Amino acid sequence: MAATSRVFSLAVLLSLTFTVAHSHSGATDTYHVSVGRLFLLKCLFADDHTKVTWSKEGRQHDLGLPSGVEVRDGVLWFLNVQMSHNGFYKCEKRDQTGVTNVTFGVSVSSGECPDPAENKHIDKGGNGGLACKQPEIFRLNNTRNVRWMKDCQPVERPEKHFIVHEDGFMRLTPATEGDAGKYTCLVDISLNGRKYTGARSAVLTINKQIAVIPVPEVLYPQQEVVVVEEGGRVELHCRAYIGYSENPETHMCWTVDGNDSEEYKELNDTWKFSPERGKVYGNATLSISKVRRQFLNVPIHCHVFNTGGQKYGVVWLQEADHSALYTRVALCLAALLAVLGLAVAYLFFKVELVLAHRKLMSHFSKRAPDGKLYDAYVSFLPRDTTSSAETASLALHVLPEELEKQHGYSLYIRGRDDCPGEAVHDAIAATVRQCRRLIIILSPDINTEEVPLRDNQTQLCYEQKVGLHDALTQNEPRVILVEIDGPVDYTCLPESLRYIKRKQGALKWKKPSPGSHKLTKLRSNRNFWKNLRYHMPSVPAGSLQTVV
Repeated sequence: MAATSRVFSLAVLLSLTFTVAHSHSGATDTYHVSVGRLFLLKCLFADDHTKVTWSKEGRQHDLGLPSGVEVRDGVLWFLNVQMSHNGFYKCEKRDQTGVTNVTFGVSVSSGECPDPAENKHIDKGGNGGLACKQPEIFRLNNTRNVRWMKDCQPVERPEKHFIVHEDGFMRLTPATEGDAGKYTCLVDISLNGRKYTGARSAVLTINKQIAVIPVPEVLYPQQEVVVVEEGGRVELHCRAYIGYSENPETHMCWTVDGNDSEEYKELNDTWKFSPERGKVYGNATLSISKVRRQFLNVPIHCHVFNTGGQKYGVVWLQEADHSALYTRVALCLAALLAVLGLAVAYLFFKVELVLAHRKLMSHFSKRAPDGKLYDAYVSFLPRDTTSSAETASLALHVLPEELEKQHGYSLYIRGRDDCPGEAVHDAIAATVRQCRRLIIILSPDINTEEVPLRDNQTQLCYEQKVGLHDALTQNEPRVILVEIDGPVDYTCLPESLRYIKRKQGALKWKKPSPGSHKLTKLRSNRNFWKNLRYHMPSVPAGSLQTVV
């Protein structure tokens, strides 16, 4: 039924231009032309990637094509048809699928109007017409003039009866018995300063009996857009209302950008009637095995037609827009890079970031009470060495000057804040547990295992033992080790101090040069103060804060 439908569609389709009409003679297509006319013959299914070779049967290969016949871009051109051009022409196609041969017959007549190539039927009183089926000439995009002749005489064209469209289609409104006859469509064009005329004829027959056939209606598609991938496969569906019974004169077909789907080897269309609940519908399918670029963003029409009229629906193929995906990928990459950048920044500027965050948060929130009286307990073990004066200066003067006066911390320092006569061990244990940090200052000459300790040194060792015990068992107070005057030999110190050293390291205090200005002394240990403040708790809200 598909083959019959296609022949009928070429005969009755209104206002459409298809491939040049031809009659069949076995496996050979025959075209009817007349002497002196322009005629173009295209090899079926040939595109820009197909190698096409033309030859005329009965001529030796070294003689080539007849005079007046040439090949341009794979199309066979008859610029001025002669009687000697009558015969059979073979088109040989070579592409990635192999070699294909197609034979065409060219029948040349001596009259001004060629022999008719088809017989068109229109019901009396109906609206129908004839298509000027010379697609290869229309594709030249040259300035052209379309003329119609009836029985080789110019057609009288009353505007209300004969209407000629831009594509050459001539409509009769309505058709009368007097409209029957042989019609010839002439297309005048100018090529390289010379004028040529292409011609094609058809016989129009007017049916006297008028059959009342309802005009079909396309239900789907109606300006639909289908998103596809170039090179992919897609199926398009069309549904039309036919009437209350199957009508053998009703047919459906597809066109792509005005061209019949049969012109493309990637396209295959089928259709059938579907009775449903007392009504008949037509369902057509266009299968595209490979979406080519030329199929995108052009109108693809589904036509349903009979002698009563025609309707069509339009669908557009649109390439999938990957910009959203690319945007998401770009955002993910940007987020990943931002995370990596933040990680690197935190790795190298962790101390600065934490201090800045504490300073900012101190303006908006207050530190929750934890029952502690001091921010840090400062412990140092002076000995009768040259470094004892520097150790005492750091503990009793430098640390309070920077942490208490500049940043608002509260410190408890043995030798400054203890009261004479109090129970030493009980006071030390109670005071250490009231501090948030335990700062232990160590110098290189400390050796608690080899040298006997005096009473005050024993007390200081005890406060370190209490603080270290609580730090290791209860995780508070947190211990901050400060090394002064060079590296410390931890092998002579208790295991608890060695563990703290391995776990978190120690801060290094560089002894300023004698006579240095106060600001110079502070700047020489700038990293020391930033790291010390990093290990200290947050500054209480409202306390004095001056960043060095």
